[in-house]
Amino acid sequence: MLRLLNIEFIKLWNNKASKLLILAYFIILGFISLFASIKFNFGFFKFHAAEMGIFNFPYIWHFNTYMAAELKFFLAIVIVSMVANEYSNKTIKQNLIDGLSKKEFIISKFVTVAVFALLSTLYIFILSLILGLIFSSYTEASIVFTDLEYLVAFFVKLLGFFSFCLFIGMLIKRSAFALGFLFIWYIFETIVKLILFLVETTKEYVDAITQFLPLNAMSNLIDQPLSRLGAVKEFASVAGQDLSYDYNVHWYEIVIVLTWTVLFVLFSYKILLKRDL
Repeated sequence: MLRLLNIEFIKLWNNKASKLLILAYFIILGFISLFASIKFNFGFFKFHAAEMGIFNFPYIWHFNTYMAAELKFFLAIVIVSMVANEYSNKTIKQNLIDGLSKKEFIISKFVTVAVFALLSTLYIFILSLILGLIFSSYTEASIVFTDLEYLVAFFVKLLGFFSFCLFIGMLIKRSAFALGFLFIWYIFETIVKLILFLVETTKEYVDAITQFLPLNAMSNLIDQPLSRLGAVKEFASVAGQDLSYDYNVHWYEIVIVLTWTVLFVLFSYKILLKRDL
């Protein structure tokens, strides 16, 4: 396993574009949280996101995982390019000639995306812990380590999304077209959701169906956290809006995404078995 992982990371590190995107992804993740900790003064207007409570435990686990998940497209480009380069550079054929089986090839790719997801999760955990200990009004251990299920959901969400990117890369072989297909699939799921809303007005019914669509299933893992903020709740109350929302991470949502993850890896393997290299 370590041998396969080492092969993949050597390929990635020798690719300047991939190396730049990976570094940019982790740097931007850090900057987003640090940016929120800076005070901005513009005359009478003063803004300090940290004072709004976004770094309070346990809310920070929800907020940071949600925001970090929005940047997953940086690594999506890396993963799609990683697969596409295997075909354009003929390295996949050379690896198979050198004794790497097709099964080992897919395993090496999946382990790589799993490591990306794990490193991202550990990075967010450490960053959130540091920011929370600095800015949070609550630092008791029982509060600090509450709601860590958002980190589990974050890992599963990235793992599922990266596996989807792996499958698309194997299916289409060209990074630009593969990324285009990803965007088209997102539009497809949006259209399906709109059609269902036109046919059936009950939101619960629409959600019950669309929760099985891959991208929507991944999105459901971590719901938007902004309406949990006290300031937002107060504003909504004044405006007469009801912001009651289910923010919990549900076990069945994790199962749906993990099922898609397994299917994407199996589909990728089937494509490789049938493809003439």
